[in-house]
Amino acid sequence: MVLRPLGLGDLLTGVPAIRAVRAAVPGHRLVLATTAALEPLASLVDAVDEVLPARELEPLDWSGPPPELAVDLHGKGPASHVVVADLHPHRLLTFDSPGYPGPTWYPDEHEVRRWCRLVAEGLGVDADPDALDLAVPSVPPPAPAGVALVHPGAAFPGRRWPADRFAAVARNLAARGLDVRITGGPAEVPLARAVAEGAGLGQGCVLAGRTTTLELAAVVAGARVVVSGDTGLAHLATAYRRPSVVLFGPVSPALWGPPLRAGAHGPLHVVLWHGDGTGDPWGTELDPALAEVTVEEVVAALDDLLTRT
Repeated sequence: MVLRPLGLGDLLTGVPAIRAVRAAVPGHRLVLATTAALEPLASLVDAVDEVLPARELEPLDWSGPPPELAVDLHGKGPASHVVVADLHPHRLLTFDSPGYPGPTWYPDEHEVRRWCRLVAEGLGVDADPDALDLAVPSVPPPAPAGVALVHPGAAFPGRRWPADRFAAVARNLAARGLDVRITGGPAEVPLARAVAEGAGLGQGCVLAGRTTTLELAAVVAGARVVVSGDTGLAHLATAYRRPSVVLFGPVSPALWGPPLRAGAHGPLHVVLWHGDGTGDPWGTELDPALAEVTVEEVVAALDDLLTRT
């Protein structure tokens, strides 16, 4: 049993560690405890046999016998450790905290490498931080292959680049002859519509609020390029190896950024950042470092990326 009941980006950055757990116990059934909203995406991870709906730091609705192994991929404890320990597993793997021996937690470690190291040190198995890929969903995507995706939303205003700047980028992509679509969740429909209007695009290009989780993944899997902030969609672009430009602000890309993957003609993922890592990722105002990222920078990064790929 593996615990990872967080957001989209959290699930996707945990995929290499989940795969490493599977490699450590190949003859076992692997149950992933994650949020109900992420269950469809969890089905795209080849290492997962079953999903157990879970809520952050709440007891699990586990009805079977104690698991052979329980792994806390949620946090450094002890609040999350007790969630897995309460299942009385034969083996328990957590980061070190009072009452829970384990590998040491390093606060400056990249999120992907952190969980890979926990599994590698705790279970004695190789864990490849680049094993981030997802299967492509079998559902028909609600947009044709080759679209340019612009994702203006983020969970908190501190990580949300201004809508008028996203609109300028979308306008530039459309001027290049690309089919631009604006993505987002149900709560981000007004934002997506504002970006489309500012870019001079019809509302038919707005996918926000119109896609299931699997449909969104299918669109990203076939995208020509993705532009987003530091949010879950950026991690989907990584999972499907789609060229992307990601805008960072309060959080350092050294902690949450995409891997330095290179295609035949250079990096697939370009990060723009002017911060020092001291911002507030849950901030209610636009982070100053993110505000420093200009439309011209993003357009230049896209020009280079689209030319190279």
